[in-house]
Amino acid sequence: MSTTFEYAPAPESRAIVDIKPSYGLFIDGDFVDGHGEGFTTINPATEEVLAEISEATDADVDLAVHAARKAFRSWSRISGAERGKYLFRIARIIAERSRELAVLESIDNGKPIKESRDVDVPTVAAHFFYYAGWADKLEHAGFGPDPKPLGVAGQVIPWNFPLLMLAWKIAPALACGNTVVLKPAETTPLTALLFAEICQQADLPPGVVNIVTGAGGTGRAVVAHPDVDKVAFTGSTEVGKAIARTVAGSHKKVTLELGGKAANIVFDDAPLDQAVEGIVNGIFFNQGHVCCAGSRLLVQESVADEVLAKLKTRMATLRVGDPLDKNTDIGAINSAEQLAKIRALSDIGEAEGAGRWSPACDLPDKGFWFAPTIFTGVSQAHRIAREEIFGPVLSVLAFRTPSEAVEKANNTPFGLSAGVWTEKGSRILWMASQLRAGVVWSNTFNRFDPTSPFGGYKESGYGREGGRHGLEGYLQ
Repeated sequence: MSTTFEYAPAPESRAIVDIKPSYGLFIDGDFVDGHGEGFTTINPATEEVLAEISEATDADVDLAVHAARKAFRSWSRISGAERGKYLFRIARIIAERSRELAVLESIDNGKPIKESRDVDVPTVAAHFFYYAGWADKLEHAGFGPDPKPLGVAGQVIPWNFPLLMLAWKIAPALACGNTVVLKPAETTPLTALLFAEICQQADLPPGVVNIVTGAGGTGRAVVAHPDVDKVAFTGSTEVGKAIARTVAGSHKKVTLELGGKAANIVFDDAPLDQAVEGIVNGIFFNQGHVCCAGSRLLVQESVADEVLAKLKTRMATLRVGDPLDKNTDIGAINSAEQLAKIRALSDIGEAEGAGRWSPACDLPDKGFWFAPTIFTGVSQAHRIAREEIFGPVLSVLAFRTPSEAVEKANNTPFGLSAGVWTEKGSRILWMASQLRAGVVWSNTFNRFDPTSPFGGYKESGYGREGGRHGLEGYLQ
């Protein structure tokens, strides 16, 4: 007799969100028309067109940078306490409008509402609250007795955490006295444009935050503009390298948070049920659209079969479907382009001889979907063990000794994050000292806090965001 527990649909209402037919650029405190061709943003779960978005040309970016430079003269001179008041006000408005922001993020991005509601938006508000507290204490941050802002920050953010990446960039920049020109990803601009309305609601002085929408050309114009003093980018390693080449030899300060291929390492003494939850959270959170995703599972040989059996049982309970359903665990892939990449690399993994498995699940007919997938029998030579897939795909490798685990974990051009599961505190500390990763989680994964720095080594970028360390990139 079947004991499957069926969930009734629990959809979140779209009524709280007012999506306009079209959006302009946000420059000098107002929405203005862009001079590019414009483009549409769609709901990846349904392929429904949501809105027409303006495309910023080089001339539009120049206007935004000019507005930011003009605003910098006064914004940088007001007291830190006054700047903090604006940041506190923004944080409170985000908290007050949290449901609206969460629903809009899920519609535009495809992520489950329970993630945008319970993780993304509360963390966004927390970042603004945290850096509001730093605004009048910068001389105590450890970067000199009288640290000064840099000027205009050009910021380019990705589509996987649109609102959270905005907060990571804008909150410390403003707290330090800089002004901002931000370009959101072309597939997920709507929460950034709603944030522009929040800036108006908070009476933020015109020009302190400017938001220019567009594709790669718009981002390149922001990065290359001669009057931008600071470049902050989160996205692919390929684009990060191009940015580094663009700014080489200039006065610009740069932070880059790029790709990853994190190892999630499970030892034989680990609490296995807890570890399985951490594995699932590490790779299937946000459909695997996470730069620090635990996409390589390294499990000790003696418990490999048991972990794999538990993992398959747990994966069979994951619910794939409508992002606005509160029961959904895995939402839609963000775009057709990203879905094609995930499919191609998964097919390559199968062709190279790895064992492919997904639980039985019905995928919707419309939209962009990919079932949670694991590959077993994976070696270091497989492309799925080396390249960032950026989707709900896990490669499983085995190891025998701690030194072998370290060697396999570090055998990657990336160095963003890692996870260690063991009951031995001494082993956790030893592993953390050996792993070349910017963040090492112990007996947890994907745990974020505004007080903690985040960033990578090697091809995962340089610089840190979050915490006291996150101020350094915005101060002279």
